[in-house]
Amino acid sequence: MLAVLSDRRSFDERWLFERKLDGVRTLALRSGDGVRLLSRGGLSREDTYPEVVDALAAQACEDFTVDGEIVAVKGGRMDFSLLQQRSGITDPRAARAAGVTVLYYVFDLLRLDGRDTTGLPLRVRKSLLRDAITFRTPLRFTPHRNTWSDRLLPDACASGWEGLIAKRGDSPYVRRRSPDWLKLKCEAGQEFVIGGYTRPSGSRVGFGALLIGYHQQGRLRYAGKVGTGFDTRTLRDLTGRLEELSADRSPFADPVPEPTARWVRPELVAQLGFTEWTRAGRLRHPRFLGLRDDKDPADVVRETPSEGGP
Repeated sequence: MLAVLSDRRSFDERWLFERKLDGVRTLALRSGDGVRLLSRGGLSREDTYPEVVDALAAQACEDFTVDGEIVAVKGGRMDFSLLQQRSGITDPRAARAAGVTVLYYVFDLLRLDGRDTTGLPLRVRKSLLRDAITFRTPLRFTPHRNTWSDRLLPDACASGWEGLIAKRGDSPYVRRRSPDWLKLKCEAGQEFVIGGYTRPSGSRVGFGALLIGYHQQGRLRYAGKVGTGFDTRTLRDLTGRLEELSADRSPFADPVPEPTARWVRPELVAQLGFTEWTRAGRLRHPRFLGLRDDKDPADVVRETPSEGGP
């Protein structure tokens, strides 16, 4: 179930509110065959987060499916860039030795003891989830507020959160984007497809900026370039991946006014933060936050805030 970006700022007692987590969405399934961790795109992640697998396998409950998000933490704060150091590891021993602490914040229950729970109201699913799972590190029950106030979102933003997720407490779980879940963001940000890059200048290594876009009616529309948010390690690693995707022509439907542009097949998805969209349809002050391997490039569209559900 996915949330809809919204600028709604008034809610009645039917809604509850969770922190918008800064990690990778992950389904966890436990049955007689063991534990599986699946990304939003259906990729297996057991070898990347073995400590999460161990914690789920140790549960007294032996048959469940839960939904949540894996985050990296440093100094008590979530750090999506730090999570990048774990997301590409597929050796459990290397993952444990990486020195990156991860937590699995669980917020929903889809199956319990052989019974499908997706049709139950969210508040009931959360109650069952709290009783079914023993939450010890690295497992966390995602806390929520039951009442809205005008200070809730500003206080979340002041605490360094990405925002809030507002959820209808009486809603079922559906496997699609739904107005029963709303994203209330502190700043603009979303995923974009990488379609090319510019050459580096000065002492910079790798590349100068990424050329990014989003899909609209089957075409990749150009949204601008992002040249900040990279450290040297990221520049080197990402350059290697871009070179493997080298293409002879631009994947964008729009002209790209970059004389040093090099094109790539649009197969990588980047998470960006930015201040706003310009009238020309470009990003203002974008910054790179990391790559997403849990998002299909074909699903990347421009997010437009809506008023949201009833």
